Parts: sequence; C-alpha cells; structure tokens
Amino acid sequence: MTIQTKAYARAGILGNPSDGYFGKIIAVTVKDFEAKVFCDESHELMIQSHKDDIPVYKNIQDLVERVELYGYYGGVRLIKATIKKFYEYCRRQNIQLENKNFSIRYSSGIPRQLGLGGSSAIITAAIRALMEFYNVKIPLEILPTLILEAERDELGINAGFMDRVIQVYEGCVYMDLDEKIIQEKGHGIYERLSPKFLPKLYLAYKPALGKVSGRVLNDIRQGYDRGDSFILETLRSIAEKAESGKEALLKRDFGTMKQLMDENFDLRSQIMKISENNMEMVLTARACGASAKFAGSGGSIIGMYEDEEMYTRLDSELRRIGAKVIKPIVE
Repeated sequence: MTIQTKAYARAGILGNPSDGYFGKIIAVTVKDFEAKVFCDESHELMIQSHKDDIPVYKNIQDLVERVELYGYYGGVRLIKATIKKFYEYCRRQNIQLENKNFSIRYSSGIPRQLGLGGSSAIITAAIRALMEFYNVKIPLEILPTLILEAERDELGINAGFMDRVIQVYEGCVYMDLDEKIIQEKGHGIYERLSPKFLPKLYLAYKPALGKVSGRVLNDIRQGYDRGDSFILETLRSIAEKAESGKEALLKRDFGTMKQLMDENFDLRSQIMKISENNMEMVLTARACGASAKFAGSGGSIIGMYEDEEMYTRLDSELRRIGAKVIKPIVE
C-alpha cells in the first residue's frame, strides 16, 4: 500500500526575512498549492526522478531556462538530504529502523522559485513519509529544525525557520526565534494563532519571476555575517513588526496590521535590491488601496484587502501586469 504525504505552500505575513537571523515571524499555510510524496516498500532503496529532474530537453534554450528556474540539481537532492537527516536523527536517538527498503517519489503543484516554500514543502512531505514508513515519531517542535538542517547543512541553501515551522504546524503560527532559546532547546517558541483572527488576504505571483531564493538572500546574509550595523538594526525592526502584529491580530486591529505589512516590505527594501518587476507588483497592489509585501523571497506578494470591490480591482490590475491573484486558503 502506497504511503502518501503532503505539505502546503506558505506565506510570510510579518517578520520575514528575520527568521534566518533569530527574529520573529507570523506565517500562514497556503493550501491552494501542495507538494506530495509517495513511498512504497521495494527490494532496493530507489529515488524516482520527477519529470523536471530528468536531463532531457527540447533544445539548448530549454536547458538554460530550466536551470535558471530549478537550479542545477532539481528535487532529487532534497529527497536525498531528507533521508540522510532522518537516518542520522534515528541513529542519535537509538531508534532501530526496520530492515526494509523503499521507493520514493515526489510531485509538486507549488509554483517554483516564487517565494512560496516549494523546496521545504517537498522535504516536509518526505520526512512525514519516512516517519510513517518506519513508524517513527519525531516531536513536532523538532521537525522544523531537521528540515532546515537538510537544506542548510546538507545542501548549503541559505534558509531560515519560517517555511519549515509553518509547513509542519500549518494554519497560522507566530514564531519567536530567539538565539538563546534555539541554542538551549534546539528550536524556537511556536504559537498557533487561530486563522479566524486573520484579515482578508490576497496572494499574487508572477510565474516569470522565478529565482532561487538562497541567491536572492545572499546580500543580507553577507551583511549580517560581517556585522553590518544597518542590516542588523533593520532586521531587528522587521522582527518587531511580527511582535506588534501578533497583538494587532488578537485585537483584530486590521488598520495597524495593514500599516505593519507595508512597513515590513519598506524596511526590507532598504537592505535588499528589489527588482522592477517585483516592485511593480507591490506598487500596483498599493495603488488599489491594499497592503503589499513579499510572501517569501520575491516573485509573490501577500497583503490585505478591504472588500470585494477592492479585490476585483486588485485582480484586474495585477493580472494586467502578468500576475495571478488568489484568495489563499489558510485552513
């Protein structure tokens, strides 16, 4: 019997990209898009390639376009890193795995490289499949750290906690990623917030803007590592937006939420180069009266709208510049 697991896309409401720098975050799952992993018992351990991983191309232009969108290695490396981290965790915990092999494959409907957490969703679904296949239980609060380590330590991807936490916990989550807490416990403090507190949200993305997120965030990482005071202070200010946003959500103070979301993006734009196409999406949405910020590392934006009239205007204006618009399903 085939084991099938899934994980959803995600969007940062407030605080990103401070999650990679011991900050604070509010994020939601976007259940309109999902990654799936399928696992069957087999004689040999086999990772089946997704169609995007198979090195067969229409022509040289197709090869270049796929490399620019998916990178050089595709999703198989994500599965390999997940299996390695799962095995190492079980060995550290003295968990004896049953002597059997599996065949594993993935599929994903999450728009690629648009800042919606597609890579981490594949890993999250894969580790869930391995847990079910071997009947291993891993504490919920530990799972995001293992998933992050698979990407950051095994694959050298510049990543933070946000994607992994929200994809494990799902719904809407506030994260306190204080460095001392993480060093002591191996994880941050994760607090579920009821989606009923959320305002009306839209999500927009441009398929043509796909970029590998680790590369996009490299300038911030380099500045943080060298102790650049302006970058450090800006990241602290961005993290504070999530802390203030939690209070605003609980009070259903949507006016403050709108302001905080806009300020989050404006601060980010001071420490990260924003492409003209990404900025066009943000400015177009704001011209309609909505708030707008990056859902992740670029390529997609999320914000608040007031009513159906505003959403219709958003949909029309954003589609005019090549963006797709949805009302994200959080729960």
